[in-house]
Amino acid sequence: MADFGFNEHHQNEVINYMRFARSKRALRLKTIDSCFQDLKDSRLIEETYTVDEVSDMLDGLQVLVHGEVEMELINTAHTNVLLLRQLFSQAEKFYLRLQTDISELENRELLEQVAEFEKTDFKPNSKVNQESSKPKLAPLNEGGVSELLQKEISRLQEDNDKLKARLRTLESQAMSALDDKSKAERALKALQKSQGDHQEIANLEGTVAAMQADFEKTLNANVASQKDLQDSLVSAKHDLLRVQEQLSLAEKDLEKKFQQTAAYRNMKEILTKKNEHIKDLRKRLQRYESDE
Repeated sequence: MADFGFNEHHQNEVINYMRFARSKRALRLKTIDSCFQDLKDSRLIEETYTVDEVSDMLDGLQVLVHGEVEMELINTAHTNVLLLRQLFSQAEKFYLRLQTDISELENRELLEQVAEFEKTDFKPNSKVNQESSKPKLAPLNEGGVSELLQKEISRLQEDNDKLKARLRTLESQAMSALDDKSKAERALKALQKSQGDHQEIANLEGTVAAMQADFEKTLNANVASQKDLQDSLVSAKHDLLRVQEQLSLAEKDLEKKFQQTAAYRNMKEILTKKNEHIKDLRKRLQRYESDE
């Protein structure tokens, strides 16, 4: 079996896709064969034909075969787009940005490996055949580092939201206490104007004083709690920035490892040769222009 450098799970996913492509290709070939058979059954019923009749039959057959082949090519392109959509969607969940090398699609050596792999009739080991479930593909990463970092970021953001909600609650309680104080002061002034009962006023003043003491105590507690919340928010932000930095370093490390792969070196070598070829063509063009 050809070795594409995949792990066992991804190798099995490739096999499943190639089986799907083979079934679609076989179905389209049967359709094309039926076009020829229909021509034989419906038109080739006489012993002699004129040139115009043969030309007319071939033109009709050409239209049918052309339509079938075009439909298959379009369907194959659209199917590949849906496959890429699945991979890219899963990569974006982990903040990964995948890149494709279109030039590798015409690499004869790799195409021959795929053809050789298809000739094996897709016979992976028994462990793969015994898999009953087909889990959704997940992007390859270094030991799940990106996934763990993403979970840590989500946790810190959730804690940050909880702290903000608690701060808003304390602020609302403080505002409510201020409103109660204002109402009590207005009630005291109204009572002083309407009544001359000093004892009741003294009791009310005592009540107001007690409420004011409770308010100051609550306000001081809220101030301390708010300071603690602010400190927690700052600490959470620092943790979030540290985790984001770790995620960025992990992405850079993955990108650096990708640049060390053979595919990247081949692409770089191809681009270098093309640039040199373009420079040579420009020099030739300048010589031709100077000769004219």
